[in-house]
Amino acid sequence: MLDQEFERIGKRLFQEGLVGANFGNMSVRGEGGLYITRTGAYLDAREMPVFVPDAGDAPREASSEYRVHRAVYRETSHSAIVHAHPVHAVAASLDADLIRPADSEGGMLCPRIPVVTGSPGTDEIAENVAEALREGHIVIVRGHGTFAAGETLDEAYIYTSIAEYACRILFLSGRL
Repeated sequence: MLDQEFERIGKRLFQEGLVGANFGNMSVRGEGGLYITRTGAYLDAREMPVFVPDAGDAPREASSEYRVHRAVYRETSHSAIVHAHPVHAVAASLDADLIRPADSEGGMLCPRIPVVTGSPGTDEIAENVAEALREGHIVIVRGHGTFAAGETLDEAYIYTSIAEYACRILFLSGRL
């Protein structure tokens, strides 16, 4: 069942252009750890996610971003995370430290989208993303992508989509 949920959300992310090829990852909180997509996996394919314990080494087949997911679950009450590479959000992150959506949905649901730094797969990115997600549902890592968190993968997907839409509106309106 978990593999079907990952596949369903992965297909939505791919169809909306929020991920390309095998970029991005997803996870859900589990008893004593988390379930995360496999490294190099296509998000729109059905594959059983990998279990990563709360502490200690992660299995080699787990996404390289498992540290971020682990830190977010340790620091917040979120239960699901979607990491994507939406083009407009990544582009907006190159020159901004904070994104303020101008569209009504973005303004209502995520009025402030912080931009943080950190190299993929490092403790630095894990700490910076977890800190930002203590206060909200979406963060952009400069030049890398979004991390969205919520109660479900659906909710995390929605925040991912809203952030990309908001950044696209800002570009089209000349505000970025």
